[in-house]
Amino acid sequence: MPDLERLLRAAARVRKNAWAPYSNFKVGAAVLAGGQIFAGCNVENSSYPLSVCAERNAVAAAVAAGHRRVDAVAIVGGAARPSAPCGGCRQVLSELAGEETPVVYASPSGARKTTTLGALLPASFRARDLAEAGAVTAEAAESTGSSRGPPGKRRSATRRRGTRSTGRSRSR
Repeated sequence: MPDLERLLRAAARVRKNAWAPYSNFKVGAAVLAGGQIFAGCNVENSSYPLSVCAERNAVAAAVAAGHRRVDAVAIVGGAARPSAPCGGCRQVLSELAGEETPVVYASPSGARKTTTLGALLPASFRARDLAEAGAVTAEAAESTGSSRGPPGKRRSATRRRGTRSTGRSRSR
């Protein structure tokens, strides 16, 4: 079992560097990869969906150092209760870690939960999981991201939208 206390300390330290001027929800994360600890904090901007989570930054640091496997994860979030990683981060972690990878998440006050990645994300989107869920039909795959126009023609949803001033189609 990896030293989760060391990971939690690293996550708590890097949390102090988080940039969260809009939500003030600062998060620090640390991953163990190849016996080394890699830490990251969240970097928020005014376009919330484009902000970068602490877990992703920690994973990116490990990958940049040449690692392709995460052995343990620790997160310290900015709430009174421990905050588990978001769904997007769970997915990123699942692509570099196994189902039994330990995950500990804690609040700044010290409350914590310890689990496994498999318990956090029981049905991820790896090829194996998608195959077990059943194949997507060719028709469904072809129509993803588009909508039907007149019979026999397909138009993308973005091209279908018109501008308010001219009514002409435009891409987004």
